Amino acid sequence: MSSVPLLTLDGVEKIYHRGFIARTPAFRLGADMHFDEPEIIGVMGPNGAGKTTLFEMIAGSNTPTAGRVRIAGRDIHQVRHGERDRLAIHYHQSYQVRRFARTKPGFLMQRAESPYPLVHLFDEPQFNTQDGYIGFMLDFFRRLKREGRLVLLCLHPTAPFQLEILEEICDRFLFVAGGGVSSFASYDQIVRDGAVRAYLGELAPVASHAPAG
Repeated sequence: MSSVPLLTLDGVEKIYHRGFIARTPAFRLGADMHFDEPEIIGVMGPNGAGKTTLFEMIAGSNTPTAGRVRIAGRDIHQVRHGERDRLAIHYHQSYQVRRFARTKPGFLMQRAESPYPLVHLFDEPQFNTQDGYIGFMLDFFRRLKREGRLVLLCLHPTAPFQLEILEEICDRFLFVAGGGVSSFASYDQIVRDGAVRAYLGELAPVASHAPAG
């Protein structure tokens, strides 16, 4: 196993402003963490908190205001646009790949030096509950992990089965809210957090998953 993390968010911050003259921050998201080895990471958070923005910055389609995103040590925002999906690929909802505008000529940028995406970002994918489709997708996520990939699976749970998917498949979790990204080591830990339980509302597990302290 390489000593270089698969994904590093090095002081990454995205700020959107409102106003043309007296510009004031309207949105802020910051993340500073690293992922050293193949895992399946569950991602949750309220609408508008910045989950898709986070995925876009990781995939190289949204430039951070500050900080750097490194995939296997390479700054993805310095890699040629047409090769960024060889480092990280962002699937949105119906598994279509997110595209982005090019802002710098490719010949001035670095090569990806990777034949296959190392980080796979699934942004609120649709799970068909019939004909074994969920099982097929979970097997696919596990296969990516076995092949040495990092998988981030973002869901905005609206039904219990979606939480069951996260509990079954994910090694650990991220919660995007309040301008930051919090990390949780297990499903039990994240569903015991007060802010997460408030976000989940009636879907928040009870009994064995009661809140801590």
